[in-house]
Amino acid sequence: MTPSTIELTATAEDRRIARHAAAAIVLTVAEAAIPLPLPGVKPGLANIVTLIVLARWGWREAVWVSLLRVLAGSLLLGQFLAPGFFLSLSGALASLLVLGLAMHLPARWFGPVSHSILAAFAHIGAQLVVARLWLVPHDGVFYLLPVFALAAVVFGLVNGLVASRLLAELPQPSAGPPSADSAVHATAEVDSPER
Repeated sequence: MTPSTIELTATAEDRRIARHAAAAIVLTVAEAAIPLPLPGVKPGLANIVTLIVLARWGWREAVWVSLLRVLAGSLLLGQFLAPGFFLSLSGALASLLVLGLAMHLPARWFGPVSHSILAAFAHIGAQLVVARLWLVPHDGVFYLLPVFALAAVVFGLVNGLVASRLLAELPQPSAGPPSADSAVHATAEVDSPER
């Protein structure tokens, strides 16, 4: 039997997603060290990275970054498959769905700040639903809604403002990765013995 090998080559897009996911994971782990006034009320600093990726490279890459952050962050914090993981995953999925829809709103009135606030509300809404259905089977969990809504507005606003500022200051991405033909051509010119 011939041994078979699978060779995966990373594209420029893969590397970019990995860099952004790593930045989001670092922010997630750093945020875990911040004392929380109330369980579940976090600033969501990693969402800044997701907003930047959404604005610069689109929804598909933002989904990859967000889901990789949830998975790797839960593994690093020892919360994989614990209730916190499912709360984080449900919030991330809901906010990604809302961001996917919000991208189609007029850019003139809806930017990173409004996207961030909408995503924060979706995130906390999904977490409350999961908490009610699974962890706290009592409607009393919804008494926390005003506190979580206030946190969504405040942290959504702050994260959106930070993302908007970073988007204004970061250089625009290049037009895209060079094609394979141009890379081969450039290599041939450098390695040419005629020089």
